[in-house]
Amino acid sequence: MGKFEVKEVKSGIKFNLKAGNGEVIATSEIYSTEGACMNGIESVKKNCLGNIEDQTVENYTPAKHPKFEIYKDKAGEFRFRLKAKNGEIIAVSEGYKAKASCQKGIESVKRNAPEAPVVKVEA
Repeated sequence: MGKFEVKEVKSGIKFNLKAGNGEVIATSEIYSTEGACMNGIESVKKNCLGNIEDQTVENYTPAKHPKFEIYKDKAGEFRFRLKAKNGEIIAVSEGYKAKASCQKGIESVKRNAPEAPVVKVEA
């Protein structure tokens, strides 16, 4: 089973959603308070079953929020970002060489996030 790991960084506090195998599936922005970070985790849990909008195909159909957006970064790798109902980005992925791997990352978030416990880790 996956888990949310919360940790302090130089400029604040952030979370990583990890799969059962320990791989980071998604990460958050840096929050100024632990409370804000916990709200971010709750938002991911609530919004992670959203639609998928594949921005790498021509004439893609925009999906309603909440949603996952698949896109290509400057290095040509596939990434996803999870957006809440209000359009705010609440979690992002690493870069993937293959779109299929990026899609598997989204499925892993959908599978792991809703029931994932929150664990605080030392930096």
